[in-house]
Amino acid sequence: MIAYAITDPTTLNFQTLSTDLQRFSNNADMIVYRDKSTHTYAQNAKRFITEAKKYPFNKVLLHSNVTLAYQLKADGIHLTSIQFSKIEEAKKLGLFVVISTHTLQEAKRAEILGADMITFSAIFKTPNKGEPKGVAVLQEVVTKLSLPVIALGGIVTAEHIDQCEQSGAGGFASIRYFG
Repeated sequence: MIAYAITDPTTLNFQTLSTDLQRFSNNADMIVYRDKSTHTYAQNAKRFITEAKKYPFNKVLLHSNVTLAYQLKADGIHLTSIQFSKIEEAKKLGLFVVISTHTLQEAKRAEILGADMITFSAIFKTPNKGEPKGVAVLQEVVTKLSLPVIALGGIVTAEHIDQCEQSGAGGFASIRYFG
């Protein structure tokens, strides 16, 4: 089961970058640099990729900026649920593509467009994300797709991870679990 760490300013500090990446690498197979609030994203992304590649992550990704991910030689990109039009561009550049989805229709669209993997959310209660989908809906999505479905949203305990695994999900992604 894939363990996918999604960073944010509460879990990744550039003053303690090496220590933070070591902590993430103890439990995560993949990692994405995500920070929606900084004005120095490109500068931070370059440093993040350089440092993260020193650890045993299978994939080191950037969030939402396809061009930057390609220029900085990230392994891939995590696209938002409004970036379906970027899947083809990212694939042409040789990037591994993850895209956020919230409905079965979005998940199927991502598969048709060539995404390598999707996140499906929110599975459990998550601040500011509305009503959770639950593991039954996750299981339905998993059975209708051939690409890996990564459960996302409110996954903070081993019990949550077990429930996602029992649903057939290919993995789980979290901010708080790895924080």
